[in-house]
Amino acid sequence: MPSTLLANLRRDRTITDWDPEDREAWDNGNAAIAKRNLVWSVICEHVGFSIWSLFSVMALFMGPEYGISLDQKFMIAATATFVGSCLRIPYTQATARFGGRNWAIFSAIVLVIPTGLTMMLMMNPGEFGFGWFLAVAAITGFGGGNFASSMTNINAFYPQRLKGWALGLNAGGGNIGVPAVQLIGLLVIWLAADSPEIVCAFYLLLLAVAGAGAALYMDNLDHQTSSATAMIDCLRHRDTWVIGILYVGTFGSFIGFGFAFSQVLNISFTSSGAAKPALAAAQIAWIGPLLGSLARPYGGKLADRIGGGKVTMYTFVGMIAAAAILVVAGTMADNNGKVIDSGHLVGLIVGFILLFLLSGIANGSVYKIIPTIWEEKAQSRTDLGAMEKVTWSRSMSGALIGLAGAAGGLGGVGINLVLRASYKSNQSATVAFWIFMAFYVLAAVITWWFYVRSRSVVSNETTDIVVEVPGTAPAADMSAGGAEAAVETAGQPKVSTSAGNGTLA
Repeated sequence: MPSTLLANLRRDRTITDWDPEDREAWDNGNAAIAKRNLVWSVICEHVGFSIWSLFSVMALFMGPEYGISLDQKFMIAATATFVGSCLRIPYTQATARFGGRNWAIFSAIVLVIPTGLTMMLMMNPGEFGFGWFLAVAAITGFGGGNFASSMTNINAFYPQRLKGWALGLNAGGGNIGVPAVQLIGLLVIWLAADSPEIVCAFYLLLLAVAGAGAALYMDNLDHQTSSATAMIDCLRHRDTWVIGILYVGTFGSFIGFGFAFSQVLNISFTSSGAAKPALAAAQIAWIGPLLGSLARPYGGKLADRIGGGKVTMYTFVGMIAAAAILVVAGTMADNNGKVIDSGHLVGLIVGFILLFLLSGIANGSVYKIIPTIWEEKAQSRTDLGAMEKVTWSRSMSGALIGLAGAAGGLGGVGINLVLRASYKSNQSATVAFWIFMAFYVLAAVITWWFYVRSRSVVSNETTDIVVEVPGTAPAADMSAGGAEAAVETAGQPKVSTSAGNGTLA
């Protein structure tokens, strides 16, 4: 172990000429390199998601002694979600500017600040006002930015034929950070209900592990292609706006409900007369986010087989049905004098868990659509050589990943604000449930219209990107007088011979 660690410390950190579409290079070592980076990318993103959703757990510890109202708890959750969503745009650019490994180290270290501040707030109930909680919640939003940099980085490591699975696994592993922190919170509530700082201390330790692992085992690619120019170019395409809407309904649902589910359960168990509503809520709140996280890579894998458009549309139809369960349960509770009994609770829990599960599947399938869209557009461009098409497609995919991630996170803000308004005006969440269901209907129609009805590339299984043989020009370029634009296919990555164990690193 010491010699292995020493070798990892000494090895070259930058890989040049990485071409994931080169089958021979992939089978002879590149797959292992990509896997190693994927594993630690998942770990860093996982911890980031946990810190981002930290206040969804802290809210259960915040009794009257903290002086924070129900209305303010929803605002704290919305603030964390909003900042995390906005930070996804600059985080998308970070891997290209600083390197995937370097940024993973930074993104882990910087989260020590909000974690430590949260510990300070929770250890001193009543001594810090709402403004303090709002400010610290905003800083936890840095954890939400991790998603964009991590996804952009992994998108560059994997070939087109495996992106659905790889991106789904990366995102799903990160998303599990939401139920993970809730499970840690449940354990602490059960064993030491008056010691929320234990949760923060645990994550300070995990941040150290994630930062050290990224430093030892991750790599920088010299061709990370996400850029501000690509983001601006993305905004000129209709698909960018369409994908943004779809991601509001998929990831927006996941992260929005991830922040709000425990609070909705707490309110519901309190209404039903539970002796310990916070404990009862904590025992259930983690189930939905866990199922949604686990479903995400399978949504990507299913999209690899039958198409991202079809999978996304079918899951939105399922989400309409799940939202309908919430509407029925909420309406029945409203007609019962706004008192929630056991039957209503079952309906609310089942509806929310189904929404988590289905949103996880759709998360993976939407991210399969993204690289497929740009590959389709790249192949239709006669002004680019084969490798130029690959580079352009990667750049636009990375940019849209950041933009869609930001839009999806803002959907989570909307969910918390809609629930807050519904509780404030009607003392129930039924109006919010109606709004959620209406949005899923709209999203299903949009998916069918743009990505199922007439888009065979998105609807059906995609194939590998075609990269020209060295020394030849693609037919499209020859016909356009562009033979001189032909470029050689990149081979295996070039790295320093100081790589630790003598293999490609």
